[in-house]
Amino acid sequence: MTNDNSSKSTPEAETGSGDMFNTAAGWVLFAGVVGLGLSILASKYFHADDPQRPETLGYVIELPDVEEGPSGPTFTEALSMVTAADGERVFAKCSACHSIEAGGANGVGPNLHGIMGAPVGNVSGYSYSSAMASFGGNWGWEEMNNWLDNPRGYMDGTKMGFAGLSSIEDRAAVSLYMNENGSGIPVPEFVPPAEEAEEAAEGEAEAEQDVAEETSEETAAAEG
Repeated sequence: MTNDNSSKSTPEAETGSGDMFNTAAGWVLFAGVVGLGLSILASKYFHADDPQRPETLGYVIELPDVEEGPSGPTFTEALSMVTAADGERVFAKCSACHSIEAGGANGVGPNLHGIMGAPVGNVSGYSYSSAMASFGGNWGWEEMNNWLDNPRGYMDGTKMGFAGLSSIEDRAAVSLYMNENGSGIPVPEFVPPAEEAEEAAEGEAEAEQDVAEETSEETAAAEG
């Protein structure tokens, strides 16, 4: 009798547990569907997928105009800030590959005596890369600045492995040092922007005065 009762009650308990699990799973699924639907409706209503500036702003915060300061000196200005003696110290980074004295031997790189103002890729006895040999032009101030800043960026295909000098003052100083060693090309004069504007204004005033004087002379001649 006892065995018969236990065999009948077990399936009923398992069936009840299964119904409770199915009910709970159904509610969870229903809640997920409702949540997803509400999320989609809210996104459409509030334009979350396409935010737009409202026509009427609730509260506007005015930001002050910020004037951008100078990013740094120009190369011409940097030349006025350093000396050839500064450049001699910077050249220590170059001396492992380059000599600079008159008649110095070529090494990993060519001898740099008299390089400023000289044709690019033209040091006697040195085997240049095809990129430099065909580059053309002369080593002027701006050319040297660009080269020393980023050799591979300035001349694609060069075999020079040096990464460059990030400091514009260092580039200016070493250029002055190289210029003093066998070159002596004119150093560009730096004129502060305020003085440039003043000189331009003076030039315009002189030009206007000249025109006024010429007009006056022509009028006087016509009347005479």
